[in-house]
Amino acid sequence: MTNDTLATELRDHVGVLQQTARDHETMIAELVELLCGCFRSGNKVLLCGNGGSAADAQHVAAEFVNRFRSDRGPLPALALTTDSSILTSVGNDSSYEEVFARQVEALAAKGDILVGISTSGRSANVHRALKAARLRGAATVGFTGQRGRDVMGGLCDLCLVVASADTARIQECHEFIFHVVCGMVETQLFQNGKGSVGRGK
Repeated sequence: MTNDTLATELRDHVGVLQQTARDHETMIAELVELLCGCFRSGNKVLLCGNGGSAADAQHVAAEFVNRFRSDRGPLPALALTTDSSILTSVGNDSSYEEVFARQVEALAAKGDILVGISTSGRSANVHRALKAARLRGAATVGFTGQRGRDVMGGLCDLCLVVASADTARIQECHEFIFHVVCGMVETQLFQNGKGSVGRGK
């Protein structure tokens, strides 16, 4: 029974990864160029999400600020999921739907990028953050699953939609794509000699 379950889960995992990669090969390349342009200009990346997606936001911010595969200079990225005082004060004084948007209004500038992560695509606080980012002149990027395509896609300049409705598969695929993107950004900025990274704003 255990072997059957493992084989089934692995087959599903690989299938979703392969389909998502086929669906979004061009978009992934566009995302890498968007991120590289942002960092070269001295702008920053903001990330937000709930639950497992909050962990992904923090994970990706750490990959950019610290390192991915190579020792290099830091890249300015910030997860909007980490400051408990801000999250609880906004949630208490206003509403939980505003916990990310309020931070975007305070921190985002023209040329920045907001990455909103929602496996369902229906997270109201992520939607509001994406809307706030657009008002601030920041680019908007979404990571979601197939049920979130219509509800989240219209809020994003680029929206990566995992070819699954299963939360576990969506989160696994998001993390894989994030790792691919981090590696490509690191290579373009620090190994290919295409230009220096600007100072953060």
